[in-house]
Amino acid sequence: MKLYAPQYYKDFACIADKCRHSCCIGWEIDIDADTYAYYKTVSGAIGARLCENISTDGDAPHFVLGQDERCPFLNASGLCDVFTALGEGALCQICTDHPRYRNFYADRTEIGLGLCCEAATKLILTCEEKMQLVLLEDDGVAEETDETEEAFFAFRARLFEELQNREKPVAARRQAIQSMLGLNETDMAQRVQFYLGLEVLDVSWKKRLSSYTENAYVASDIMQEQLICYFLYRHLADGIDDGSLPARVAFALHAAQLICMLAESEEDLFDTARMYSAEIEYSEENLEKVLEKMN
Repeated sequence: MKLYAPQYYKDFACIADKCRHSCCIGWEIDIDADTYAYYKTVSGAIGARLCENISTDGDAPHFVLGQDERCPFLNASGLCDVFTALGEGALCQICTDHPRYRNFYADRTEIGLGLCCEAATKLILTCEEKMQLVLLEDDGVAEETDETEEAFFAFRARLFEELQNREKPVAARRQAIQSMLGLNETDMAQRVQFYLGLEVLDVSWKKRLSSYTENAYVASDIMQEQLICYFLYRHLADGIDDGSLPARVAFALHAAQLICMLAESEEDLFDTARMYSAEIEYSEENLEKVLEKMN
C-alpha cells in the first residue's frame, strides 16, 4: 500500500500555545480504546486527573470539557498536560491525527491537512508551488487497481490541470470547469442566506456571514487555486460511489469563492477559511446539506 500527500504536508507542525484557535477548545474529544486502556494504568497525580476527567457516557470514552468547553488538560499556557507529563505517545488518536484526514482507495491512501487548523490553513494558502502529490510511504506490496478509481484519478487530473493552468486568470479556469461539467454560476447573496439557515457552531461565523458585502479585497489567483484544489482533493473521493462528482466539483468551486468573497484582507482570508472548515467540513449535517444544494 502506498501513502500519498500534497507536497506541503511534510512541512506541517502544530504551533501549540501560539495557536489562537486551539483544537482543544470547543470540540468533543473521544478517546480510542487502546489509549483509554493505557490511561487506566497511569498512576500518580496525572493518573488521578485522567480518571476524574474522562466520561464513559455515550458511544465512546471522552474528556469532560470544562469552562468555555476547554479540554481539562489544556493548561493556562495553552499546552497539553498529558503531553507534558507522559509524552506525545500518550495522546489519544484524535489528538495525534488532528487536523489530518485520509481518503482510502484500492491501491493507496491519500492524507491531507484540514483547513480548520490555522497553521494548516496558512501553510496551504501561502504555498506558491502548484499542489502535487508526493509518495510518503510504500510497503512494496503491489495492490490490485480498480477501474472505477482509475477513471476517477484521470478525471481529477484533468480538473487539476485546468485549475493549475497559470497562463489564465483563476476566474477563467473556474469558468472552464463549469462549462466542462455544465455547472451554473451561483448567486452568492442567496448562498449566504442559505448558510445562515444551517446549524451555527460559533457565533463569529454567523456574524461573518451577516456582514457580507461586496468588498474591495481580492485574494491572489494562487490562493484561490490552492483553496479549490484543497476542496477537490479532500471531498471529491466520496463521490466515486454515490455518483456526486459534479456536485462535489461545484462545492469546491463555490466554497473557495465564498471564502474569498467574505474575507476583507489576506489575514482575514486565513481566518475565514478556518471558520468555513470548522462550520461545514466538520459538521456532517451541514456538509450534507451544502452538497445537496449543489445538485
